[in-house]
Amino acid sequence: MLFPTKWSKPMARCLLLRRHLTAAATATAAATAPLPARSAHRVLDRSAHTDRIKELARLGRLREAREVFDAMPHRSIFAWNTMISAYCNSGMLEDARSLVDAISGGNVRTSTILLSGYARLGRVLDARRVFDGMLERNTIAWNAMVSCYVRNGDITMAHRLFDAMPRRDVTSWNSMLTGYCHSRQMVDAWHLFEQMPERNLVSWTVIISGYARIEQHRKAWDIFRMMHREGVAPDQSNFASVLLAVTGLRHLGVLEGLRPLALKTGFESDVVIGTSMLNAYTRDASALDTAIKFFEGMPERNEYTWSTMIAALSHGGRINAATAVYERDPVKSIPCQTALLTGLARCGRITDARILFDQIPDPIVVSWNAMITGYMQNGMVDEAKELFDRMPFRNTISWAGMIAGYAQNGRSQEALDLLQALHRNGMLPSLSSLTSSFFACSNIGALKTGKQVHSLAVKAGCQFNSYVGNALITMYGKCGNMEYVRQVFNRMRVKDTVSWNSFISALVHNNMLEDARHIFDNMLSRDVVSWTTIISAYAQAERGYEAVEFFKIMLNKHEVPNSPILTILFSVCGSLGAPKLGQQIHTVAIKHGRDSELIVANALMSMYFKCGSADSHKVFDSMEERDIFTWNSFITGCAQHGLGREAIKMYKHMESAGVLPNEVTFVGLLNACSHAGLVDEGWQFFKSMSRDYGLTPLLEHYACMVDLLGRTGNVQGAEQFIYDMPIEPDAVIWSALLGACKIHKNAEIGRRAAEKLFVIEPSNSGNYVMLSNIYSSLGMWVEVAEVRRIMKQQGVTKEPGCSWMQIRNKVYSFVTGDKQHEQIEEIESTLQDLYTSLRTTGYVPDTEFVLHDIDEEQKESSLLYHSEKLAVAYGLLVTPQGMPIQIMKNLRICGDCHTFFKFVSHVTKRDIDIRDGNRFHHFRNGSCSCGDFW
Repeated sequence: MLFPTKWSKPMARCLLLRRHLTAAATATAAATAPLPARSAHRVLDRSAHTDRIKELARLGRLREAREVFDAMPHRSIFAWNTMISAYCNSGMLEDARSLVDAISGGNVRTSTILLSGYARLGRVLDARRVFDGMLERNTIAWNAMVSCYVRNGDITMAHRLFDAMPRRDVTSWNSMLTGYCHSRQMVDAWHLFEQMPERNLVSWTVIISGYARIEQHRKAWDIFRMMHREGVAPDQSNFASVLLAVTGLRHLGVLEGLRPLALKTGFESDVVIGTSMLNAYTRDASALDTAIKFFEGMPERNEYTWSTMIAALSHGGRINAATAVYERDPVKSIPCQTALLTGLARCGRITDARILFDQIPDPIVVSWNAMITGYMQNGMVDEAKELFDRMPFRNTISWAGMIAGYAQNGRSQEALDLLQALHRNGMLPSLSSLTSSFFACSNIGALKTGKQVHSLAVKAGCQFNSYVGNALITMYGKCGNMEYVRQVFNRMRVKDTVSWNSFISALVHNNMLEDARHIFDNMLSRDVVSWTTIISAYAQAERGYEAVEFFKIMLNKHEVPNSPILTILFSVCGSLGAPKLGQQIHTVAIKHGRDSELIVANALMSMYFKCGSADSHKVFDSMEERDIFTWNSFITGCAQHGLGREAIKMYKHMESAGVLPNEVTFVGLLNACSHAGLVDEGWQFFKSMSRDYGLTPLLEHYACMVDLLGRTGNVQGAEQFIYDMPIEPDAVIWSALLGACKIHKNAEIGRRAAEKLFVIEPSNSGNYVMLSNIYSSLGMWVEVAEVRRIMKQQGVTKEPGCSWMQIRNKVYSFVTGDKQHEQIEEIESTLQDLYTSLRTTGYVPDTEFVLHDIDEEQKESSLLYHSEKLAVAYGLLVTPQGMPIQIMKNLRICGDCHTFFKFVSHVTKRDIDIRDGNRFHHFRNGSCSCGDFW
């Protein structure tokens, strides 16, 4: 639409003619009128006022700029446009619009400024209304509208407008080229680049940056070399873009190879290019010392040179070195102050950051925003709000930072309240504010509010922006509305990799794993987030081996794994009990330099503990950095292996290191005490929680205490402990009591605990089986039959025992009573031989927990085919003599199997490790690490 619908084309031509006639008459009158004596001074005054407006606007002091503007006795169209531009650049588009209306639209430049302002905030529809309302348009205006569509990701409309342009210049072509590059459509971008009738340095810079953006850094580098061969000399911007590509190559040799060209063209001494080269060095963490050397050799430095070095040192954890560089800066400019302030906040030195902020005599809005962001990053939300309320002027970034901070710190409702306040102030939210608001809605499942924010995005003309679309997909997915997810996804005009990743995440969140796999398989391009999402999805669905297969495919496609993928896979290996697979992934982590990262090292240590490997201690000892998760994982690992004393020793080491324990620490300690029978120590830790650290015991802690008391024989005391609890006991607590009753054959208390469990979780077969075990051990067969009747009535079936083991990178599974295994005859024969051999050394099958009233021979036969016995027999068959055997089991090992394995370890001289549903048992030469206390 070229003109508003209320105007016909003849009327538009008439208005255009009238404007030209009016302008001509004004010019004639000006030419014939006598020139006032002070007109030259007035022109100078106007120029000075306009320059002052520009300067105040640059500093973010819009209120003062407006006061200067209002005080001008005579305003040129240049002054009007300067003030309008200031408002647009600060996101105050309603104020800009009111000024445009005050001068009846101004000139072509006025409309173009307003159009560009709307474009920057993603208000495409408002920008198009301005464009359609323009009575005359030059190529600049057309380019501005094309750029608007490009900026907001609507390449289809941009191309349609590009095709309709009456005249195109190189800027027009560059705008379309930018659009294709920003939307990662590099095939179309290259085709357009080859078609261009004329290219300038911007064209080369855009195409090089486009390939760098999709991480085809080698292609970007090759295009730069092609440009150089064609005799096109680089400028600052072009050199900076190729430096970005070189940085992505992560090849310092290429960067060093570029320096002679920089010297030849005189750019290395250019402060802008020098700073870009410095930035390239700082992007490689291993080259930080080289970056420092380069920085020290620079003949000239500007504020961005200093701020780049400060930011790099801060990011590399050298905050003291960053502070020293700041002290050397002769100017201590705003970018440097902001860089150090941000670094201090990131390192947790928020007090120092505030001191620096208070030392700034007249902080501009950028400094205020940096300090607010620092507070938010450190979880100091109230301090951020206090600063926000004191701000003399707020721009859209100020509002966006506060809204994002609230959402990211778990105060999502306040984020949405602030968005409402912004809207009440007559401002439309920025893209960042909208996406943070959608995140807040996701956090609290506020679907209704999310729909309202969605409507606000439509009002702001941002609904087709890819950032908004991606945030909407995530929000609707987390709120469980897949219909809206599909609608948003299907209506998106540009779908980038993030869009596809968000769609996959929404499907996974709503348990649509096969649909997610289908979308993943059909993606045209994937990034590391895509792989992380699908691997995580299969891991969460307990399809660990499929998750590992995805990882192998990823490596074959030369994708570099990130820390989240490695931590997910270590967790998978721990759950599967696959130490060899874990070791292979550990090797991948080492190859890519990820093994020393704290999050990866923590997951690695936890994996080795879960797999029963002593490498867990080696990982802990080699860690240069430890956090509370590190200590908790070690203490919990000791508990799983029955190493109560070692867990307590590690806790004391943790205290000495000045690390405060949390609730998880005490769960690990109490479990460790329970598995080692350390009653007194357990009571001390339970009381220490609230007495020494102000921590309120949770259900998990009470469950540990019930387990500790009951396991050590004080079943009545455990039951009384439950009745004395200040909170309602859950299934875990009653199950701990029932387990203690099974160990100590207390049918009366066991029945009471089981009755509670039958109400809380009527479908859990384990509770019925434990009660039956108690009755059968006491020969109470009538009661056993009654439990079986209740199970049948409730439709509850017993979970079969399952064991598995990894031999030569292959997993073998066994189910109790398994007759399907291809080597079952050899396994059964091996078991029979073992039984015969073990009986001669004193082994007697323990049949008291067999759940059927049958003769002893039948009971012994039923015990023979427990899954862990089938597994150990297979291990003895197929592994070399003396090789350790490790078995994983889904349920708690029974008493007979526990005795059986002690004898097997003695007779065969094998080390046997079993991880059951509760803990590890390490059988060595006839003894178990649990000391028969389990």
